[in-house]
Amino acid sequence: MSDPVSPFRLVVDASTAGQRADRALADAIGTVSRSRVKALIESGNLSVNGKTVCEPAETLRNGMELLLTFPAPTPARPIAEQIPLNILYEDDDLIVLDKQAGLVTHPAPGNETGTLVNALLGHCGEGFEGIGGEKRPGIVHRLDKDTSGLMVVAKTAMVHNALSDAFAARDIDRAYLALAWGLLPSEGEFDGNIGRDKRDRKRMAVVGSGGKVALTRFRLIEPFQAAVSLIECRLATGRTHQIRVHLSNAGHPLLGDPVYLRRIPAAARGLSQDAKEAALDFPRQALHATRLGFIHPRTKKQLSFETAPPEDFQTLKKRLIG
Repeated sequence: MSDPVSPFRLVVDASTAGQRADRALADAIGTVSRSRVKALIESGNLSVNGKTVCEPAETLRNGMELLLTFPAPTPARPIAEQIPLNILYEDDDLIVLDKQAGLVTHPAPGNETGTLVNALLGHCGEGFEGIGGEKRPGIVHRLDKDTSGLMVVAKTAMVHNALSDAFAARDIDRAYLALAWGLLPSEGEFDGNIGRDKRDRKRMAVVGSGGKVALTRFRLIEPFQAAVSLIECRLATGRTHQIRVHLSNAGHPLLGDPVYLRRIPAAARGLSQDAKEAALDFPRQALHATRLGFIHPRTKKQLSFETAPPEDFQTLKKRLIG
């Protein structure tokens, strides 16, 4: 089935009044499945009498005017784009770079262009396509969109396989810097299986049953007014949002985390006014992949890299000192 010319217009009459919006639209279009229409509505592509409606089960009334828009088709393969990259090391086999916050790792619904993969295709050229997969060429591991820091990207199939095995075996030295609410002890660890949050599928959570084993070790680097802790985190496993989930579950969510920080922490009362404003207004999770070390799959040499957090993170630290 294919999408019709966008937008599709339906005026409700006696034959469609009382029906669900998704069913009536699918029947009227004829070439699009109901599940496809439902997904479009949930994504905000339906307007009813000029107002966006995201409920597929919306009951139709006589005289309503529905406009369902269809997003433009996306390319089957990521396209090359000229996006600046902060490359720290490059040879014929791999690239080590410092990813800026705000850069999505690979194309996905809602982020089909402007990603790290698009930038890598622009930098490496056609020979880079297909390394490790058509949609995610070169990607061995990923950082969340708003997490900054070190990543290694494979430029050959052999290195991609070798680095993937090394990550799976935890033979990679990785450390993160994080600013978390509350005062943490000098060192410790968080464990607990991580799986999808049953109440919100966009979030991960520590789950009592199922999920995947996860272990995060940390050490305290510097406390700020006994209200915020700068910590170094090391991953014994590599689960989605692992550091963010473990710290949030322990009552120490990351500053600025848009997903796992849902209310103003009590620890904020311990900050001066300027520090409190800086901490509460920080627009992303305060997390930076600061260290990355591994054995080069071809040369067998140990490679180690370390970067300081970006300017916004550094400015936040200064304001927290108060």
